[in-house]
Amino acid sequence: MKKEEVRQRIEEVGIVAAIRVSSRENALFAAEAVHGGGIPIIEIALTVPEATEVISHLVRQNPKLVVGAGSVLNPQMAQASLDAGAQFLTSDGLHLPLLEFAARKGVVVFPGALTPTEIITAWEFGCDFVKVAPCAHVGGESYIRSIHKMFPHIPLIAAGGVNQLTALNFVLAGAMGLGVGRELMPSEAIRMRQTDRIQELARRFISFVANGRIQAAARNDPNYPRVG
Repeated sequence: MKKEEVRQRIEEVGIVAAIRVSSRENALFAAEAVHGGGIPIIEIALTVPEATEVISHLVRQNPKLVVGAGSVLNPQMAQASLDAGAQFLTSDGLHLPLLEFAARKGVVVFPGALTPTEIITAWEFGCDFVKVAPCAHVGGESYIRSIHKMFPHIPLIAAGGVNQLTALNFVLAGAMGLGVGRELMPSEAIRMRQTDRIQELARRFISFVANGRIQAAARNDPNYPRVG
């Protein structure tokens, strides 16, 4: 899948399932369960044991998945991820050498950034999206709304504390997408192999994004009824 196709798929789905677990087996189970619930965008953190093998396995077994590497710290880790088949790269903070590497390789990248300075720096270095994290701890949806007003041209992925109560509001506030981890794949559900539970959560988050986009579009419609 080419870079433009990966970027477009992430934009369409609007949810990145961020998998950070303690074993290869748990990562594979979580990825398959989430995909079964309708979310095909999977981020495997490189903190997962045998992370590159997990990425390679998922890519080989299901070409419909868009699999990326998370918690990428440097170009060396990025290259290992690409060698395994990763289709996008993301980091927990702003690592400019990683952005430069991704630009050279022509691969989708979205770094973690929090402050306005970090966000605009990431964009100027050519990232595809900016992952605002941990956004829940610095004002939640109100912070995303403020950032979106400052930089309406920058597609934002809200991550870090996104849950069922806040997901819709993050989209309404201007987030292009959501990065969701344990709220989508609870550790208990993974441990007990509760596929149905994870798939139901996946469907809920898909609904939050879809409804948020519909409501946001309606609010921007000049014919949308205004009160007061």
